This record gives sequence, structure tokens and C-alpha cells, in this order.
Amino acid sequence: MRLSTKDFPLASAFEAGFLEIDPALLARLGENRARVLAALTERPVYGVNTGMGRLAGTAAPASSAHQRNLLIGRAVGGPPWLSADEVRWLLLVRLRDLLAPEAGASPELVTFLVDRLNEGFTPAVPRTGLGSAGEIIPLAHAFQTFLGVGTVLVDGVETPAAEVLAEPYEPGLKEGAILIQGSPLAETLAAFARTEVRQVVDLQTLAAAIAIDVLGAPQAIYRPALAGDDQVLESVLSEIGGLLDSATVRPGVVQAPVSVRVAPRAIAHLTRVAAELDDVLGRSMPTDSPVFLDGEFVSTTGFHAVELGLRMDAATAALVHLGEVSVQRTHRLLDERFSGLPAQLAVDPGPQAGLVPLHKRAVGELHALRRLATPATLGSVDTSGGQEDVQAFAWAAGNQLRDACARMFAITACELITGSQARWLAPGDGSPGLRETYGWLRELVPPVEEDRGLGPEVAALVSALRSGRPRGTGSPARAGSPNA
Repeated sequence: MRLSTKDFPLASAFEAGFLEIDPALLARLGENRARVLAALTERPVYGVNTGMGRLAGTAAPASSAHQRNLLIGRAVGGPPWLSADEVRWLLLVRLRDLLAPEAGASPELVTFLVDRLNEGFTPAVPRTGLGSAGEIIPLAHAFQTFLGVGTVLVDGVETPAAEVLAEPYEPGLKEGAILIQGSPLAETLAAFARTEVRQVVDLQTLAAAIAIDVLGAPQAIYRPALAGDDQVLESVLSEIGGLLDSATVRPGVVQAPVSVRVAPRAIAHLTRVAAELDDVLGRSMPTDSPVFLDGEFVSTTGFHAVELGLRMDAATAALVHLGEVSVQRTHRLLDERFSGLPAQLAVDPGPQAGLVPLHKRAVGELHALRRLATPATLGSVDTSGGQEDVQAFAWAAGNQLRDACARMFAITACELITGSQARWLAPGDGSPGLRETYGWLRELVPPVEEDRGLGPEVAALVSALRSGRPRGTGSPARAGSPNA
């Protein structure tokens, strides 16, 4: 893939086996770099001839050694490390930032980064324990490796960077500061999380339809006209209605439990929150500080990714509510008063436990999920002797959101297995719009005719769902990597 502008598609670059820089772009970067160097005078320029943080008022030599120190002295994190895929995305976000003229990066630095991406170079970047206004700790770990310092991961094994890097990079003026500014880690985690959130929306729509079908619940409440002017809710109701085409209402059922009726509203809310997260990720703004703008160096707040963090916190809260609804639906499926089926969906209730232990697993996942609802973005603590007195912790919101998605995949798997068992025990084949899904579920998790440990089958179903199981269809959807 040839890169020619700063707005190259991240998703395409993530999938590409080989990247190259358009020579014309390198030439423009070189011309811009010359202007940046010419503008560096004796006056203070943050991070170039000054210290950082509280030491911004202290002079420092404008030298390559100072730029090296900016990277080395701040690498105080440790494991757990980001995955190789996350690191690649992080490096691509940083590459996009370096291609912006206001960053003032040299063609040599851009070329070096592209070469490392093409080699699969994977710095060991800490995931947690990162207290600063921006992301200087993880970024120092990521880019000190360019100097041959620190740790990289070779097939997951921690290896000294000096053993992997044939020729270290010598940062020029301002380049050490460029590499540790902004919030590319938060953006990376958000990009992966939004793909998972979309999958949860798809799967919970499917799970809700299965519960309605199996319980024989009245369907008038799912008419799209009841959404009013809420187009998102209308779309969810229309999709559920399509999956329930020709589904039957069980005689004597006047109204289904609340968890069955309100599912579309919970799904619609998560859909809206996910769209807001997409909107924030789609914005472009300078991330370096200072940037080179109109011939002068100007400080920015690109490190303060509060919009991204708060949107991810909101998505996590929406997932928690959706998880509560899903776990309650699972409980209703197991209750013969609501299903009209054998208690606990056991073939022989009493001697057999049936699927009630699966509900206990879902409850445990929900308990862990609820603890993630505390907003990660809130809770500033002074650092740098008080110079950094507000923090966004957006990276932490990203970690919580990805953890929440993982819990939701497990909860959803438990509900889908329960729904599949209920359909197997119930008369008829169910809604035609769901029959292919029922068949797929039974292939992966056969009906429970006698008690067995379902743990491995839950794990197998979670893996299948995360790989991209679409709503009510038989062909796999593309999943697993973030979208640009």
C-alpha cells in the first residue's frame, strides 16, 4: 500500500502486508522539515530546548541527546503489554500523525517507522499504570525501541530491542517530543472496541429475537411504528421483526417479561452511543505539542482525549445495562412458568440440572461487567509537581470498554446456548428467519440431552461469535480488526 497523504485509511494499512511512502510526499516532508529547523531559534520551544512538564521553564540543550532522554527517561511501565495487532495500529496512528505538516517530522523518521511496520517490529507497550496528562509512558516504551533501547516482542517473547534492531534511529530536533505527544493509545483501543461494540449490537439483536421466538411472546410491541421519530429504535424493531417473520405466539401469553420487551430500547441506546464514538474517532486535529503552525511553534491540547474517553465510558455503561437485560432473559428462558418447557430446560428435571449452571456463569460475567461501569475518564491526580493537574485517562476507558465487550460476548454466548436448547425442546422449528441460526448453534453446541460441562463449548462459541457471526444468517462477517 502506497501512502500519499496524512489521511490514508488506517484499516487498509492495518491489513496491508507492505507499506511504501510516495516519493512526492517524502519530498514535501523534507521541505517542511527544513522550514521547521529554520524556525528553531534561541527562544524557548517546548520539548526542543526546554524540559517538559514542570521543567518547561528550564533550558535544555537543543540536541539529539535531549530528544533521546525524552524517550528513555519516561519508560517506567511494565506488563501486561498490548497485543501485536494493537501495537501495529498504534504505530499506524503515530505514522498518520507524523505525516501532518504541523508535526514537522523528518522524512528519515517517517521512513524508519514504515520500515519497522513492514518488518512486523513490535515494541512492548504497557497497557495499564499510565498516570500522566497524555500517554508519555506507553509512547516512551513504544519509541525508545527505535533507539535500540527497551523491549520488543518477538512471537510474544520479551527481547531486548538492541538484539532486533540492526541500525538504531538517531532522533533529530523535536522528534523525540513528537513521538510521545498525543493520545494514539486511546485511539487504538477505541478503534478495536468500536468493532466489538458493533458485534455485540448484532448478536444481542439476534439473542433478543430468539428469546421472543422461543417464549412465544406477543409481537405487537415490536412494531416499528411504536418508535415514534426515533429512527435508531425503528431500525432495531424492523430488524427484530424481520427475524421473527411468521413466529407464533404461545397460547395464553398476554405479555412477556420486561427483559424481553425492552431489549430493543437497550440495543438502540448502545447503537447511538457507538455512533457517537465513531464520530469522535472520525475527527482530525493536531496531536503534537507544540505544532508548527503558520511559521511558529504553538502548544496544543491534543493529548487530552477526554471526548474519546467519555464516549467509551458511555459505551461501557450501555453494555452493562444490555448485559443485565440479557442475563434476565436467560433466566426467563429457564423458567417453565414463562417458557412452558421443562424446568431449567433439562430433559429430566431434578436428576438433571439442565442449563441453570449456564445462567450462573452469565451472572458471574455480569458481576464482573458491572464493576467496569465506574467512569475511567474521571479522577484527576496532580503529577509533575502540579503542572499536570488534569488528566483524561482515555486509555483506561478504552481498556474498560474492551473488557466490557469480552464480558458481553460471554453473556451473549450463554443466552444463545440457552435459547438454542429451548428451541430444541419446544414444538416446531421456530421462526423461518432464525432457523439457519438455530442449526448453526446446534452444530457448535449440540443439545444438552444429559448434564455435561459446557465451559469449553461456551469458549468455542465466544470465539466463533468474535470472528464475525452476523444477524440471523449463515455466512461469516468480517471482524477482528478495527475500521478506519
